[in-house]
Amino acid sequence: MADSRQFALVDLQALPEAFVKVLNAKLLLAKGEAKSSADACRMAGVSRGAYYKYKDSVFWQDSGEGARTQTLYLRLTDQPGVLSAVLSELYHNKANILTVNQNIPVDLVATVTISFRASQSPADHTLPGRLLAIGGVLEAKLI
Repeated sequence: MADSRQFALVDLQALPEAFVKVLNAKLLLAKGEAKSSADACRMAGVSRGAYYKYKDSVFWQDSGEGARTQTLYLRLTDQPGVLSAVLSELYHNKANILTVNQNIPVDLVATVTISFRASQSPADHTLPGRLLAIGGVLEAKLI
């Protein structure tokens, strides 16, 4: 049987206070600030009954204000520090790394894809060129 659930994005200000408190309790648990759901409920000021009733129905949505998700395709030589240098360059560009996937090197070259979120201006299409300046980066392109 197909899932009949439907979703809608709603401004937090339009939601009943219990939903917002459940969201906050879930965030406390996800960040490890609460050791148990009972602790999270107490800290968020929501009853455990309301928490368990709504926890699987309310979710945080990233607003994505100015940030966009991008993916880099790279070919790197199999030597220490190359991937670390690439990640450092992304860090200096205020990128939030979402995923890093590296294949096992073949002929001493590994393919890597990195998904990241960054609020880059259109002029920042120079990132692949800056990555190519790193020793050991053979190819870099945004896909």
